[in-house]
Amino acid sequence: MGNRRKSRELAVQSLFFMDMNQKFTEENLMLFSENFISPSQEDVRPFFYQLVRGVACGRHEIDALIERFSDNWKVSRMSGVDRNIMRIAVFEMLICRDIPVKVSINEAVDLGKKFGTDESGAFVNGILDSIRMAMETESLSIAVGENCRRIPEAPDIEPLVSTPEDVRSPSEHPLIVIDTETLPAEEVSERNAAISEPPPKSKPRRRTVIR
Repeated sequence: MGNRRKSRELAVQSLFFMDMNQKFTEENLMLFSENFISPSQEDVRPFFYQLVRGVACGRHEIDALIERFSDNWKVSRMSGVDRNIMRIAVFEMLICRDIPVKVSINEAVDLGKKFGTDESGAFVNGILDSIRMAMETESLSIAVGENCRRIPEAPDIEPLVSTPEDVRSPSEHPLIVIDTETLPAEEVSERNAAISEPPPKSKPRRRTVIR
């Protein structure tokens, strides 16, 4: 398995953990990193940090794009696995210019098949491909700080969040991304999911797939 593939898998699990706790914080990022990335996996850390920080930084704009192309599906009503896979892919598509857009989509589809339900691959592919087509005719972008755009070296990692009173506007502090929205009822039970293993497959739900 390539380093970038492993980084994406770890990023999905880390963001899933943060999502279930509704705390996209430095503390949770470091907690996951210290417990689930071994010393032998040091090569996966830089891209892993870039993905997690990038999604946390631009999450609200990323979610707005996903909803725009999801045929009236609210991100909050999507599977926690699916939405975080798509968040990572959209960040890559709009920010990581060294990665071909179709590669980001294919990787996301594979992650959906591995971590999601039987429908996840097609669901993820439909939305991301719609975004890809829109990118060919209009300028899509998300506002993220420079420290989210580049791949950080481990000693250069800046905090996602410092203290509650430090919350400012995105332009003043683009990494402040605390979310206190209430989780959908059907996902509350996922809070206690073990993050040492890939998120468990949930019962497939009826969805509208965009092709």
